[in-house]
Amino acid sequence: MEEMLPIQEEATTQPTILSWWDNISFAGKENYTLAADGQLIQKAIGSLKERVINTLCTDTADITLKALKDKFGEVENKFKELQAEWEASTDKLKLIGKVERMKDYLQHTAAIGSIQTFVASITGFEDNIKALTDENYRLKETLAKEAEALAESNTWKETTQAFKDLADKWKQIGYVDKQRNDDLWNRIEAAKNKFYDRKRQNHEDVSKELLQNLDLKMEMVEKAEKLAASDEWKETTEAFHNLMEEWKKTGRTIHDKNEELWHRFITAKNVFFDKKKAHFDIIQQEQEANLFAKTALAEKAESLKDSTEWTATAQAFTALMDEWKKIGRVPHDKADEIWNRFIGAKEQFFNARKHHTEHLKVSQQDNYAQKLALVKRAEQLQNSTHWREATDEMIELMEEWKKIGPVPREHNEAIWEQFSKARKKFFERKDANREQRKQFAEKNKAQRIERAHSFVKQLEEEIKDEKERLEDFKNSIQNITPSRKAEELRQHLEKLIVQTENKIQHKLAKLEDARKQIAQDPEALADNIETDTEEA
Repeated sequence: MEEMLPIQEEATTQPTILSWWDNISFAGKENYTLAADGQLIQKAIGSLKERVINTLCTDTADITLKALKDKFGEVENKFKELQAEWEASTDKLKLIGKVERMKDYLQHTAAIGSIQTFVASITGFEDNIKALTDENYRLKETLAKEAEALAESNTWKETTQAFKDLADKWKQIGYVDKQRNDDLWNRIEAAKNKFYDRKRQNHEDVSKELLQNLDLKMEMVEKAEKLAASDEWKETTEAFHNLMEEWKKTGRTIHDKNEELWHRFITAKNVFFDKKKAHFDIIQQEQEANLFAKTALAEKAESLKDSTEWTATAQAFTALMDEWKKIGRVPHDKADEIWNRFIGAKEQFFNARKHHTEHLKVSQQDNYAQKLALVKRAEQLQNSTHWREATDEMIELMEEWKKIGPVPREHNEAIWEQFSKARKKFFERKDANREQRKQFAEKNKAQRIERAHSFVKQLEEEIKDEKERLEDFKNSIQNITPSRKAEELRQHLEKLIVQTENKIQHKLAKLEDARKQIAQDPEALADNIETDTEEA
């Protein structure tokens, strides 16, 4: 335990530190105040709460103040990066997470300066995000109303396309908070389900279904031929995948048209993927050249890692990093290796420099502030149901976590447990969701197999009934009472016998085919049963 200073010594220290404070000046000083006990306090600024940044001692006050001001330069650079990204971004809503993290970072960073300008900008960002979110909500609400109006339409083809176009429009509209987004989407789904229920009721015969499928496949072919010229590789690959799934789900159509449309479809698909392969072959060559350039930078960094010329070498590393950022990606299997060489040399130098400066404590406090921001964002994401987006950001958070240096020892274990707990909760929820969907698929498979067996049993019973009916007709023709209409009755019965025998042969062939299918692929038989039912 530290010894208590005598009261008289404390009395002489307080005026000294306060006098020192009164006699210094720096940009943004109006945002801070110094207590008599040496606590440096940041005042409440906008959404930032009042807090203690550091405790100054007379002997080291100048050094600590310089470290805090120097750190503010790093804070300013981080903010400028966010501001530049904000100004360059055409989709501000993608920056929600980064804005939140910057706001939390400003609340905890160990730095002093004109922080009020950052707070004002952050407030502006948040206002802009809210306005964009509200506008997106209004746009999606319009789509929900449009869907509800379409639900009563009798123009099946046009309305089907309208619902697809509406879904495409929905995807193009940006972020809306989950509750309001889900409410609107549920309205659209309800309207769409109502329309398709009515549409299915309207399909009365096979001819109409064939024509409908022809229209759908023509639309798919036209989309595929338009996509063939695209150079949006990821989005178009996904689009072709979706089109292929739609094609598989779409029933049969007129035979000669089906072959023609399939040839056009697969030709368009091959054109796109051949072009995509050629594009990525070029990228591979560019990445090899980038690897050569980054290897040279890594070798330069390694030659500087043991230098004790702190200022000059730090500037040299900054220049190397600027060059690194200008160089594009390298082959994936070499990316970690070359980056680890470069960053390893850089970190070795800067870690050594930290031991020779007074910035160690300040740097650790700043690292703590950064990780607090990551923890807060991870906890915001832990209950998300946007599985892909949240997974990507969770991975991004972990990558950022790895890049951040050490925090004060007393916080290290607790903050890591807090961060790990949020990540673990999210990924456990994600795994549970995946397992639930798997169980549903298995249950559906069992039901389909059961329907196939029931179909075979039904056919057997129908054949039995037809055979009994045939026997009745034959008995009746043997027992015709001679009369004026006897010959007419005989001809009628003979016609019925021929028709019944044809039905029996047709059903026997159908039964044989069904038994083969149930032995090979009962699920395919279930699909055929559903198709026959819809055609009927």
